[in-house]
Amino acid sequence: SSDLACPCALGLATPTAIMVGVGKGAEKGILIKDAESLELAHKINAIVLDKTGTITEGKPVVTDMQWLADNTQENINILSALEKSSEHPLADAVVQYLQPLAHPVSLQHVQSVTGSGIAASFNNVLYMIGNASLLKENNIEISNSVDAWATQKRNEAKTVVFFAGANKILAAIAIADTIKQSSSMAIQTMQSMGIEVYMLTGDNHQTAAAVAKQVDITNYKAEVLPHDKAAFIQQLQQQGKTVAMVGDGINDSHALAQADVSIAMGKGSDIAMDVAKMTLISSDLSKIPAAIRLSKKTVA
Repeated sequence: SSDLACPCALGLATPTAIMVGVGKGAEKGILIKDAESLELAHKINAIVLDKTGTITEGKPVVTDMQWLADNTQENINILSALEKSSEHPLADAVVQYLQPLAHPVSLQHVQSVTGSGIAASFNNVLYMIGNASLLKENNIEISNSVDAWATQKRNEAKTVVFFAGANKILAAIAIADTIKQSSSMAIQTMQSMGIEVYMLTGDNHQTAAAVAKQVDITNYKAEVLPHDKAAFIQQLQQQGKTVAMVGDGINDSHALAQADVSIAMGKGSDIAMDVAKMTLISSDLSKIPAAIRLSKKTVA
């Protein structure tokens, strides 16, 4: 009979449900590029969040700066020029802070050190700015008093970077990046939905711990290099988890590609949005539970 020969209703219902789901997502500020991610989202049971620009505003500002050598005009100019050569949001905070004071100078042999900082030469002297491990790699000593100052700032959830030249520290800079108001609530909602929430960051352990505590995340990893993020997601997948990755940066693209469901922040980099299957226009984490609920309804 015709009933057996024509399972059209099912064939039409699925794409229609997905089209409606994608449309509903757009209304809620969730851009869905790939229908498969909408079908998978209801299975998410682990979610990996980048810290900067995802949990935090991603608009860092310099709160404290300590010159350990003379803050000569030349040092200010070199520091500003170094940070202008960097892609990192923290670098931009330093550039903005020094803008009224600095004059442009040109540096030679500018070299970005992934996950650590940036280095360049000026008048045949090597200058660098970055985290403590960058200094360690270059055998530059951090004194006890500077270390104590840095520890205090990190416990306040600030990131500390060091400016060095001619093998000694010239300045220490503390940078704060406020946590988005919506992050804490969204993370609690995801946890109450039975989802394990992980935070990964390239930042140091103290700052990571301070941020994780403020948003009630118990699973976090600090000092994570970009390629480690993808490997971490793969580990979770090998444990049989369906993993979502949320990021906003250039160094998140590999991890986004590895995840089962990839979500980019709309105020993030173009590369993250290119790779990700979903984009949250407002960069608000509370859109993720909404996307999961939408997926449940669509699949149902």
